[in-house]
Amino acid sequence: MTTSLITGGAGFLGSHLCERLLSEGHRVVCVDNLITGRLANIEALQVREDFRFVEHDVSKPFLIDEPLDYVLHFASPASPIDYLELPIQTLKVGSLGTHNALGLALAHGARFLLASTSEVYGDPLIHPQPESYWGNVNPVGPRGVYDEAKRFAEAMAMAYYRVHGLEVRIVRIFNTYGPRMRLKDGRVVPAFVQQALEGKPMTVFGDGSQTRSFCFVSDLVEGIWRLLMSTEKEPVNIGNPQEMTILQFAEAIRDLTDSKSSIAFRPLPEDDPKIRQPDIRKANERLGWQPEVSLEAGLAATVEDFRQRLAAAAEPPTPVS
Repeated sequence: MTTSLITGGAGFLGSHLCERLLSEGHRVVCVDNLITGRLANIEALQVREDFRFVEHDVSKPFLIDEPLDYVLHFASPASPIDYLELPIQTLKVGSLGTHNALGLALAHGARFLLASTSEVYGDPLIHPQPESYWGNVNPVGPRGVYDEAKRFAEAMAMAYYRVHGLEVRIVRIFNTYGPRMRLKDGRVVPAFVQQALEGKPMTVFGDGSQTRSFCFVSDLVEGIWRLLMSTEKEPVNIGNPQEMTILQFAEAIRDLTDSKSSIAFRPLPEDDPKIRQPDIRKANERLGWQPEVSLEAGLAATVEDFRQRLAAAAEPPTPVS
């Protein structure tokens, strides 16, 4: 049986990827230290014989006692709240964690896929952002711990390809949303959805004119699967090029939820990118990929997931007799 190992597999993206690989007939080994991942994300998978969970911090060396065909490195804090609170851990998982995951892939003769990010482009001066753009990153700013960790991880992956001939794939992930995002994640989608559902002011940083492009999680996973199965060794953007302002996005969620929430403007965080839109020509031409899920459909599924989990969290505990 084909076996894939996913670091960060109990996280938002990792858990969806676990499900996809299982559906493709892979045995899946999920490695996560549960700092930002949640066991609830993989609860339904743990009863399966073709799924194995290993609790471990991949910044520390580890061995897997079974053959591996694919190693997918998704472990990392990804929300600004998380990596600003955990800056050294973020740098470690991007450097030491990537090194350990690459070493594991090399030892097993496995293909390696790195989850990189649109944050490698920083506050971009080219729009939309193609893979050939080297970015505009402040290495000593507060966001640099995440941006530079991912840029280093890409460099490390390509070094393993050039020196050891390791099969490497690199996906640059743009803003992604969907069910299982943490309620207190801090990123714009969970924040807006929760605030709208609870009738609280929706926090917009700056004047809301900064732009983002939002990709539904199933579209992202499809792109990752195609990249994993491809021969493309250099970075590939995966994201939805439908760009909108943060203020427009807040209003869309408010309308969808029939919320009476007001908009609360707050100062723009340091180094917050003003524009963000993927150039997906490479993904389209070389992977035959493009996003399929509309913003309306994706947000509807996300809002319903949040509604159910917020309701469950508000229920009083069942008394024990």
